[in-house]
Amino acid sequence: MSFAESEYAGKKKVTKRERFLGEMERVVPWARLCAVIAPHYPQGRRGRPPIGIERMLRIYFLQQWYALADEALEDALYDSQAMRTFAGIDLSVEAVPDATTLLHFRHLLEAHDLTRRIFGEVTALLSERKLLMREGTMVDATIIAAPSSTKNARQERDPEMHQTKKGHQWYFGMKAHIGVDAQSGLVHSVAGTAANVADIAQAHALLHGGEKQAYADAGYLGVEKRAEITASAPGVEWHVAAKRGKVKAMADGLLKELTVQLERVKAQVRARVEHPFHILKNIFRHRKARYRGLTKNTAQLHSLFALANLFIARCPLLNTATE
Repeated sequence: MSFAESEYAGKKKVTKRERFLGEMERVVPWARLCAVIAPHYPQGRRGRPPIGIERMLRIYFLQQWYALADEALEDALYDSQAMRTFAGIDLSVEAVPDATTLLHFRHLLEAHDLTRRIFGEVTALLSERKLLMREGTMVDATIIAAPSSTKNARQERDPEMHQTKKGHQWYFGMKAHIGVDAQSGLVHSVAGTAANVADIAQAHALLHGGEKQAYADAGYLGVEKRAEITASAPGVEWHVAAKRGKVKAMADGLLKELTVQLERVKAQVRARVEHPFHILKNIFRHRKARYRGLTKNTAQLHSLFALANLFIARCPLLNTATE
């Protein structure tokens, strides 16, 4: 232990960042995720020896949790002892991996679609721990803004992004579509599209096939009649919210009161689908697409929602680890 580490370890207060990283240290299945990446990782037969897979994965997860660019993450690792401890870096022995090294690691994950497999491994872990019930699914989507400036080399906006109108405001970017377990609130399906793609068009991609009921907001009205739904999930019972204007226009009486109560019950169930979006945008601070193109940003969404699942299920996972 270096003098800096011994001085840091002797402090009396445990910071919020240390507490969070300590929990993630225990709930992330490091061995399973490293096994996914190992077949595609450089073996070091040529050139300089590669950095260990687990260390690069830890640094990559730090980037996702704290919404840092490659250069900003390199600086943060030099500044923060808590982040260096989590990544297993001792400055008295070695330097922090530079931004280019992280860039190459991220490109490796994107080239082999490994973030999707990381998401699948996390989902499999949660299923093994009986945290995913898979009897009901909630579907929803959120808009993730993209830079609309044309002050770049091509002097144009990202051609794979698109603008869409929500309410009385226009947005430019992409959409993150998710399918969420109705009992636990854990994400089991992720899809990324341009912002102008209708929510209902991705409903079939958000079902895992084993659910009996599905919940959605008013943007999915008529979903049970679509050809892809009747072909892939004919037995699913859909609970779709009615449009507010239609309910408001009903004549006062018993029927309207019962309809309002039914919509309130459906809304209480659907509310769980908003929690992963809250974690994504408010806790992980991913409010704007960082990369160019849908492929890279969708790959990042798989990583973010895998980490969001671990964050949601951290208490049961920590209790299981303690037992």
